[in-house]
Amino acid sequence: MKNVVWGLVILLIILHQDFWFWTDKRIVLDFIPIGLFYHALISIAAGVTWYLATIYAWPEGLDDLTAEQQQPATGEDDK
Repeated sequence: MKNVVWGLVILLIILHQDFWFWTDKRIVLDFIPIGLFYHALISIAAGVTWYLATIYAWPEGLDDLTAEQQQPATGEDDK
C-alpha cells in the first residue's frame, strides 16, 4: 500500500501541471470556472492522498521517538 500512496503522490504532481484549462472559458455548476473547479478537485484528492499516507506510509516508531523526546527533564543533569 505504501507504493500505491507514492504512486498517487506522483500522479497528483503530474496532474497539477494543468496547462489544458488555462484558456478554457467554460463554467461548471453555473458559477465556477473549470480551471478553478479542477484545482478544487486536485486539492480534495491531495487531502485524501495525504490521509492515506499517514495511515499506510507513516514510519514505524516515529511517534514513540517523539514521545520520548518530550519527557520533562528530572533536573539531575543540571549540575
